[in-house]
Order: sequence, then C-alpha cells, then structure tokens
Amino acid sequence: MNTATTMAAAIVSALRRGGVTDVVLAPGSRSAALAIALYGADQAGLLRLHVRIDERTAGFLALGLAKGAHRPVSVVTTSGTAVANLHPAVLEAAHAGEPLIVLSADRPAELRGSGANQTSPYQATMFGDAAPGVDIAAHDPVGLADALDAAVRRRGPTHVNVQFDQPLPPEAPAGVPAGVPAAGAEPTGLQAAGGGGAMADLPYVDEGETVSLELGPRTVVVAGDDSGPPARMLAQRANWPLLAEPTSGARTGSHALRSYRLLLESALAEQIQRVIVTGHPTLSRPVTRLISRSDIEVVSVRARSGVCTDPGRVARHVETMPAAEGSDDESWIGQWRALDEQMSAALDALAASDPDALPLLVAAEVAAAVTAGALLVVGSSQPVRDLDLMAPVYPAGQRRLILGNRGLAGIDGTVSTAVGAALGRPSTRALAYVGDVTFLHDMSGLVLGPDEPRPDLTIVVANDDGGSIFATLEQGAQAYAHAFERVFATPHGVDVASLCAATGTAYERASDASTLRRLLESDVTGIRVVELPVPRANRRGLSERLRCLL
Repeated sequence: MNTATTMAAAIVSALRRGGVTDVVLAPGSRSAALAIALYGADQAGLLRLHVRIDERTAGFLALGLAKGAHRPVSVVTTSGTAVANLHPAVLEAAHAGEPLIVLSADRPAELRGSGANQTSPYQATMFGDAAPGVDIAAHDPVGLADALDAAVRRRGPTHVNVQFDQPLPPEAPAGVPAGVPAAGAEPTGLQAAGGGGAMADLPYVDEGETVSLELGPRTVVVAGDDSGPPARMLAQRANWPLLAEPTSGARTGSHALRSYRLLLESALAEQIQRVIVTGHPTLSRPVTRLISRSDIEVVSVRARSGVCTDPGRVARHVETMPAAEGSDDESWIGQWRALDEQMSAALDALAASDPDALPLLVAAEVAAAVTAGALLVVGSSQPVRDLDLMAPVYPAGQRRLILGNRGLAGIDGTVSTAVGAALGRPSTRALAYVGDVTFLHDMSGLVLGPDEPRPDLTIVVANDDGGSIFATLEQGAQAYAHAFERVFATPHGVDVASLCAATGTAYERASDASTLRRLLESDVTGIRVVELPVPRANRRGLSERLRCLL
C-alpha cells in the first residue's frame, strides 16, 4: 500500500471513529487516493458519500447535512482554487458554530514556492482564524488521525490540509477495481470503529455558573437563530414575552409572540426594562435597536458559535442560560398577548385584501405546510422576513426544524444547504422557501449525478424578478429611483421552468396562494421546484402599510 493510500485509509477510519456518517467530495487529481477510499467505504455501507462538481455547492451541502443531522460532516477538495471556493460555507459555519471539517488535498510542502502546478503557499492557512488549520505532512498518518480526532469534537469548522505524495491512486490487485472491498470485507486499512452522534447531544451553550435573575424589571426574551428550547423554557418559567425568530428553535409554546417585530414599534415596547438575548438575532432592525439600548439592562447568553450577540456593546455577557427567581404575574405578558392578537388579526386582514401582499400569503402557506416533524430551510433576504410575520406560533414538542444560514445571513448556497439538511434528516417532510435571486445564486445545487443520494424536497421559489428587500431599505427611497432598478433590484428574466428542465428537476408553477396550498399538500418523490410569481413594484409601500397597522 503506497503512502497516499495509507493516508486516505487513516482519514476514513478517523472520520468514522468520530461519528462522521456523511462526506461530500468535489473531484480532483491530488485527492485521488482519498476519493477512491471514500468510494469503497460508501460501497461497504460504512459512510454515505455525496459527489458534487462545484466546490461551493459541495461546501453548502456539507453545511446543510451538519445542520440537519446535528453531527460533524466533512467536505473534500483537491488543491488550488478548489479550496478557496469553500470559503463562503466555512465562514457561515464559523459564525453558526457548525461542525464542518474541510479536508483539502495538497502537494508535498517542499513543492511550495517552486511554481509546481496547483501549489500555493497560502492553501494550508486559507481560512485564517475562521477555521483552525492543521498542515499534515505526506507521511504522518498518526498526526493526521490526531487532527481529525480533535476536529470532530469542536464546534465550528476545522481545516485539515493533507499533503499527498506520488503515486496518488492505490494499487489494485489484478481483476479487482481499486477501492472496492470484497464481499463482507472493509476497504483496506479501515477499522470498524463505532459511529454515533458525537455532536448530537452537546449543550446549546458552554458550561458555566448559572446567573440568577430577580423578578420585577419588565423583561423580554429575544431568541435569535439557533437559540433552541432553553429560550422558550426561560420565558415560560418566568412568565416573560418571547420574541423568537423563525430559525430560533424557540418560536413555540405559550409565550412566543408572532408579531413581535411590529410590536417593538409600539408604546408598549418603551416599557421594557430588561432583555435577555439568546442565539444570534439578526433579522430585524427593531430587535437590533432593542438589544443595543444603553438605558435598559441587556444580558447576552453565549451562543453555540461562541459569540454573545451584542451589537451595541452594552450587554452583560453570560456563559449559560440564566434562571429566574420565580415567575412574574400575568399583567406584563398579558399586555403583550393582547396586542399580539390584535396585530396578528390585522396582518391576516391586510394579507387577504392588499393586492401587493401576495408574498405574505406565500409565506403563510409555506408556514402552514410545515407540519409536525417537518423540516423547512428558509433563504435569507425577504422570504425569512415574510415568514417572521406570517408563521404562527407552533405548539411545543412537535419537532419542527426551521433552519437558515443566519450566521452571516448570506443568500449563497441555500439550495445546497436545503438538499443537505433534507438528506441529514430523512423520513420527514422537507421544504425550502427562497427568493428567485437566492435560487439562481445556487443553480448548481440542482446538478446531481445519477448515483447521488436525493432527498424528497420541495423548493418554493417566490419569484419577483429581482431583489425586493432593497425596496424596503434606504436605497428604495424615491431619491434613488434613477439607479434602483439596475443596481439594486437587478431584474434577470430567467425562465425557471427551463432551468429546471435543463437539470432534470421536477417543476410546477402556482398562480396564487390557493394553488400553492394544493401543490404543497401533494406527496413528493425527489426534488421538486414550485415557482410562484409575486409582485415587486409596490414592496416599499407594503412595508410602510405594515408599520402603520397599530
């Protein structure tokens, strides 16, 4: 067995020992030995291999798998610019605290600086502080195993750069395809280590001394992305209002408020004296203004990513979810509930009567289709904000999983993230809800080879032929109208049906919310795109009418 094959076998053994069950591969020459070893492991049922031709798509697929399965996932590339294409997914994983293991194949270190093909002195430190990097020599399987053993146990991404020396492919016995194990045997050099969800049961926050909060100050709990059930449980035990984003994992139960974003513009919000910040809230400016106030007490709980969200630099940072010294009376939460009921009714009435409000109806239908136990991956930009207004507060304990790439809130890689999340959470209903620009940004996520695992996934595309979110921001004002359409709205005129046909993806078109509802009620096999055209021209006016509902 040559040294490249030895290193490849050490990688697969270490991944399995660490509980890794899925590996994503973007093909290349320098990673040949590892690719063949992974193929053999896949054929033997030791892990599941996913192959993608685009490294950026591969990175976000791995991220989605990690999010859906709650366990570490590895993505493998060859050397050179292939590694750089993983950077967006690595940054998102770093800010979201997701266990993504980058395995990049490299030339031996002595070739760096020599002008050798696809050799860069920057590869081993490609991601800087975003992903701790380990550079492994071509003849060091022990160091390689140690690096991977550490990688599967940490939150956030890790970069393991592995030097592979010639010859690259393994030697195959006569008449036996390289990398294919004999019946009942494991691939050469692999050990049958136990799997298991090494990361699945880790706590949402670091261990530390619990902070006790006295009753009295009028308090709200803000649950940002990936807060998890502890935010809901704190709000319920203390009898405090819960302002929970759709991807928080806490927008359930008796204390979450559907219309909190609009309620923060009300006079009631001026009575807030204390706010507990959990997860990573980034979705709305009213929440950002609230948690940045210096005239109230702000307590920020460290998230899985290791960050205490504190944009105003005013918060007290704590390591674990605080505990309340008892439960406040009904007066404070009662005022919020009454106003939330009033606002929710007004929202529904506006959505039903305003011709510009079709995007809100789309969000409501998607939210209704997320049945108990289902998965929804929602794109950044406008869809997640529409969902924030229209999604009901679901009952607690029904195991819905609503995900988004909110670590850096980018739109890139969302289709691949959804495919990965659906593959990582099998036997559940899986939906994705994105805008057209987000969908087009990751078109290659629909390019799957004939032998690749495919989830049952419906992707709802709310198509307004451009970027409607910019109309709701400062640049959407009339003063910038002369430049808005070209440099912000960016209409594209892409025929989504033709794109789906080109990639062999099932496609259906909905003309209104009721048609969308009917389509979402039907069973799906494989990946399906449902497109619904929505208006964009009056999005700014709709945003202003929403703010005037109180």
